[in-house]
Amino acid sequence: MDSVAGKAVLITGAAMGLGRSFAERAMRERAAHVVLWDINEQALKQTADELAALGPGAVHHQVVDVSDREAIASAAAVVRAEVGELDVLINNAGIVRGNGYFWETADPGDIERTVAVNSLAPMYITREFLPTMVSRRAPARVLNIASSAALVANPRMSVYAGSKWAALGWSDSVRLELEQSGNDHVRVTTFCPTYINTGMFNGAKGFLFTPIIEQDEAVATAWEEMKKGAPLVVMPWTSRLNRAISGLLPLRVRDAYLDAVGVYHSMEEFTGRKG
Repeated sequence: MDSVAGKAVLITGAAMGLGRSFAERAMRERAAHVVLWDINEQALKQTADELAALGPGAVHHQVVDVSDREAIASAAAVVRAEVGELDVLINNAGIVRGNGYFWETADPGDIERTVAVNSLAPMYITREFLPTMVSRRAPARVLNIASSAALVANPRMSVYAGSKWAALGWSDSVRLELEQSGNDHVRVTTFCPTYINTGMFNGAKGFLFTPIIEQDEAVATAWEEMKKGAPLVVMPWTSRLNRAISGLLPLRVRDAYLDAVGVYHSMEEFTGRKG
């Protein structure tokens, strides 16, 4: 897929951050329809209005709580009725809570919501649109935003890491299923970046040779690799190195290395986005 021109694109978590940037790229490439899902009604409306000025394509926006399976099903039905079937699905919505140790979790609901948004929502949303992507036999793309936290364990983000490990395992398995079944006209890309300066990980620290990633760089990389149909995109190069080391070194040696380079201390001053 060289371009999304003339195609229908749906992006979750689209009101701000990476989601908004993906939507801007879709509009600038002259997508026919860009569908924005987010739970933040005010920010979503503002983003939709601003994006509508970028190109001839139609911008659609729906307030959707992706932690609610019934809300996903209802919103997907509206998309099919008003837009038609999708060519590109970007599962971008995600949340992170706290920077304490797991046993210090004050609200068990934070566990449920993190897993619902980061792990289950991409599954339920993709299930709504993938069957037709498969049956249409036209090139289609699914981009799932996971995290480098899906590649190595990390203290003070155990629930987030667990939710992203689940997302990565599911996403790459679906990729293999499509290839194995002869339906590789639908390509699934899983994106695993380290911390990006969207505000979601305010206070988190970069580590050895691994600064906080610029949002534009992350979006440009994920977007282009998604169109190519790349299976797994890990950035920066140090995350690929850490993943390889985790598979090769004895556990305690791995832990000593990741502790020394700062990975295991990167969440100690995390505050997250305010408001």
